[in-house]
Amino acid sequence: MPDGEAGGDRIEAAVRAVLGSLSGDMTVAEAALLGELEALGREVARAKSEIAALRVDDINASHIPTATDELDAVVSHTATATNEILDCCEVLEGLQARLKGADADALSGAVTRIYEACSFQDITGQRIGKVVSALKSIERRVAAVTQSFGRSGGEAVPEPEVPAAARTEGEELANGPQLPGAGSSQAEIDRLLASFD
Repeated sequence: MPDGEAGGDRIEAAVRAVLGSLSGDMTVAEAALLGELEALGREVARAKSEIAALRVDDINASHIPTATDELDAVVSHTATATNEILDCCEVLEGLQARLKGADADALSGAVTRIYEACSFQDITGQRIGKVVSALKSIERRVAAVTQSFGRSGGEAVPEPEVPAAARTEGEELANGPQLPGAGSSQAEIDRLLASFD
């Protein structure tokens, strides 16, 4: 018998014991209160059962770390692109010294605007850092809630059979940017292209 059902049975037994111990007739309000308590007990038992069935191992070992790795990659790639842009601005500033009048002023204004726009990288990095911290906090809380319901991280809960959604070949191949070392190798790409012949 699953733990959730056992908890529900204990609650039901307790309610029945309270009902049996009452002497005399119960008022309508008392009966309604006991009915609500019984329904609440069933709801708590159902919630415990659902929490125990969560695949916390997948969440804590795969989903959250993958999300944080992807976000860290976004920060890294953004910083690299921003540095490239700033290097180009330095080249433009060097060219500005050779220009005169309105052309020099226009180039100076454009370079200044590019420098100002590049401040997005620092702000984006800070915001993504907050998201990563929130994900790690969620990971800790999910683990704590699951452990409080008596399920350790090592217990395997069978995953319900869910039919996989049909994906087209293009959807299966279109994975977007990959983390360093996680993308397809050139040999895999060559095999794929050779399969079209």
